[in-house]
Amino acid sequence: MIFSPVEIQETVNMFMRQKLDIRCITMGISLLDCADSDSKRACDKIYDKIMKKAGNLVKTGQDIEKEFGVPIINKRISVTPIALIAGASEAKNYVPYIKTLDRCAHELGVNFIGGFSALVQKGITPADRILIDSIPEALASTDFVCSSVNVGSTKSGINMDAVKMMGETIVKTAEVSKNCEVNGCAKLVVFCNAPEDNPFMAGAFHGPGEADCVINVGVSGPGVILAAAKEYKGQPINVLADGIKKMAFKITRMGQLVGSEAAKRLGVQFGILDLSLAPTPAVGDSVARILEEIGLDGCGAPGTTAALAMLTDMVKKGGVMASTNVGGLSGAFIPVSEDEGMIEAAKNGSICLEKLEAMTTVCSVGLDMIAIPGDTPATTISGILADEFAIGMVNNKTTACRLIPAPGKKAGEWVEFGGLLGGCPVMPVSKFGCADFINRGGRIPAPIHSFRN
Repeated sequence: MIFSPVEIQETVNMFMRQKLDIRCITMGISLLDCADSDSKRACDKIYDKIMKKAGNLVKTGQDIEKEFGVPIINKRISVTPIALIAGASEAKNYVPYIKTLDRCAHELGVNFIGGFSALVQKGITPADRILIDSIPEALASTDFVCSSVNVGSTKSGINMDAVKMMGETIVKTAEVSKNCEVNGCAKLVVFCNAPEDNPFMAGAFHGPGEADCVINVGVSGPGVILAAAKEYKGQPINVLADGIKKMAFKITRMGQLVGSEAAKRLGVQFGILDLSLAPTPAVGDSVARILEEIGLDGCGAPGTTAALAMLTDMVKKGGVMASTNVGGLSGAFIPVSEDEGMIEAAKNGSICLEKLEAMTTVCSVGLDMIAIPGDTPATTISGILADEFAIGMVNNKTTACRLIPAPGKKAGEWVEFGGLLGGCPVMPVSKFGCADFINRGGRIPAPIHSFRN
């Protein structure tokens, strides 16, 4: 891969002035060979394999940062969904498994490990049930492990029994971890159509169809795309779209270089490059500000969903021309507490839960890092989950929810999560309930267009 002096200078400007970075390099590790009927032996195998495979992950990332001048913000690990591994044992609680993962994270110096997960889109096994029941205690008693549960897919429909369980689990997790430094719900994602190769937390896990060990890379450049939008101020939408696409191409080439180099140095396969625009609370690193630069008075105004659809599509189109390894989520994240512009929009009332739901029909993921009143009923949370997953199921796309009930807080009050998780006002939730609907249980059948064989 050969770069011209002009491209190099342009890239330096992206790093120095526009907050371009590699948001994460995530090593995916299969734990399928660690399953054991004895949970203690299984945990020992898990520890040994992660420490062996990821022993040089942080150092390699730091070395590439120094040599290439490319900021690599997070070094992370994803593992096989633990329910698939722990199910071989007779254990009745999977907290020892997550504590093993947390021990690895502490000793290796990685930011997070993802994979305390279950895949229950069509049914719930005893192991899945144990894992879900373990989530509140597991997340409250660990620092660096994230959890996810996939409850639906376009092919299988939506498992409403699992949706009900996850509403209850979110409430329990918020309560159990209310005195923790980080609310456990900030480390818990519920999915429909979860990708097996997502490098971003909190939803990353290493799918059972993946290789034994891979490197996945997440690139983020909201500031760079914002600069492109400013360059095309007043131009027709199609001209702006082409400019965003060209910039996404350049960003992706940088990610391809870093991912290939990291995989080579670690002696593992290069998995995928995720192109998602992942914002932070820092000024100049916001997806919402890109939408406003496109021409909105505020994020959430009429036209927001259309502008976001164009933005997401151009990022994907630019990326796939630059790399054959594009995967994961790849698009635009709209986490309320992690985006400076979204925080401002929530404060001034230009955006609400329902508008965010509409925006998720066209962006990468879903309702992300949203604080809701602490007294929100579990069935109402399950209803919000079901609505979001219906969007994913029908549109054959990934949707997810990371909802955080704030114990003791009411709509409009401020909640602080700290660091990259940011903070945000508590958003109001509809006073109308859906308990009878959620308590029906069962499964929403797959849509007619899922039958493609």
